[in-house]
Amino acid sequence: MFLCFIPCICFFFFTPSSGFVESYARLADFINVYFYMQLILSQLLNLINSGDHLATGDRGGRVVLFERIDVRSHGSRKDLEKQDYPTIRHPEFRYKTEFQSHEPEFDYLKSLEIEEKINKIKWCQTANGALFLLSTNDKTIKYWKVQEKKVKKISEMNVDASKAVQNGSIASSSVTPRRCLPNGGCYEGHDSHSSNDLSFPPGGFPSLHLPVVVTCQETSLTARCRKIYAHAHDYHINSISNNSDGETFISADDLRINLWNLEISNQSFNIVDVKPANMEDLTEVITSAEFHPSHCNMLAYSSSKGSIRLIDLRQSALCDKHSKMFEEREAPGSRSFFTEIIASISDIRFAKDGRHILSRDYMTLKLWDINMESAPVATFQIHEYLRPKLCDLYENDSIFDKFDCCLSGDGLRVATGSYGNLFRVFGCIPGSNEAATLEASKNPTRRQVQTPSRPARSLSSFARVVRRGAESPGVDANGNSFDFTTKLLHLAWHPTENSIACAAMNSLYMYYA
Repeated sequence: MFLCFIPCICFFFFTPSSGFVESYARLADFINVYFYMQLILSQLLNLINSGDHLATGDRGGRVVLFERIDVRSHGSRKDLEKQDYPTIRHPEFRYKTEFQSHEPEFDYLKSLEIEEKINKIKWCQTANGALFLLSTNDKTIKYWKVQEKKVKKISEMNVDASKAVQNGSIASSSVTPRRCLPNGGCYEGHDSHSSNDLSFPPGGFPSLHLPVVVTCQETSLTARCRKIYAHAHDYHINSISNNSDGETFISADDLRINLWNLEISNQSFNIVDVKPANMEDLTEVITSAEFHPSHCNMLAYSSSKGSIRLIDLRQSALCDKHSKMFEEREAPGSRSFFTEIIASISDIRFAKDGRHILSRDYMTLKLWDINMESAPVATFQIHEYLRPKLCDLYENDSIFDKFDCCLSGDGLRVATGSYGNLFRVFGCIPGSNEAATLEASKNPTRRQVQTPSRPARSLSSFARVVRRGAESPGVDANGNSFDFTTKLLHLAWHPTENSIACAAMNSLYMYYA
């Protein structure tokens, strides 16, 4: 069964005219995209994912939130389930709010400039209708609360302000003379002859009441920073992941992983430390880390050598030893100067059931079974066509690009980005040959191109490629792009539906099947 992904009608473009940014220069060439996974605690302690909100972050330090509106217009989910016929609709998201998460800083002790760009965003559990999320730049993590608040206004006083004179402002036009007293002090009082700002009725006011703050029916969205977790990482933060217990989260840099409590911002516990006594002995660094979706004591982290380590927090306070390590053996005679560079894992994701781990390196996308450490159960070729161009990629630093990966909520499909604003979707069921390549573009016109299957040690090959027309620059007949200036690094899969959000340059695209 093939899924045909169709671009949604509406696209969100981050342009100055839409009010999201002030200049293209500050916007950045990437946007982090994360679907909102609402965590609801039921009797069986299951996590129910809604996917009704979407969060993005950019190089300017801003976080922009979108909310889904098509569910509201078609009734509740329970009402739709009671219908005898299926309702066909594509997901529609609208702009909700935005806020400035991080500002540029300067570390005077290290003479280091800290950029405001957002590296990661993670949603947390909701409470009382408010949204909570974690956002981080290279050094500082912040815990945000976004909620609707009723607007409060000051009730009118019984002083007729319309009769105030001079500049139309009482505060700016009133002048209080200073009178010197015999003891050397000064008396500040109103002079009836010199001050003519307010008009009083004859005999004065019978009752003068103080202004009262009243709550209106109008509401406004406000974002408030509840906690700031700073000064815990010497190197750039590359990952944050919240725990299934709803109380803790981890943050990882190149050499350390720290465990935090959401309510304690001035203290963290170092649970993984790979820094050697002599930095010359350093052979690998941490590239990504994520908690298990259901077991709060388990987490996995990847390294620049292409290995994934699974650790158990119950073993010891400092997890120097891993419980399992997933690493594919190197083929004899295939080692070269670029072997370790292209083997570095840029992103890992747990499947919803917690049984599988998806990893992305520069060349491939791999699916691992946590019960089998020797080799992945599936390998999907992404950039194999670029192997002859590794020297050129090394010279222009494209070989160090870090692509995200994601899984569908049912765990049947995986997706990742590529060059030319392309992203690829694969079916990971044993024996499936489902594969599709799509381009994130404003032009919804696409056509299918049949490509022969490639012999590879994987469960799927390119049986079908969906791409833009042949006029696309830098894209060959097989859907492979050689345009290294445009790349799709970040994407997210809806937790319950076959919908994908992806960020290309300064635009956000939605695809559904």
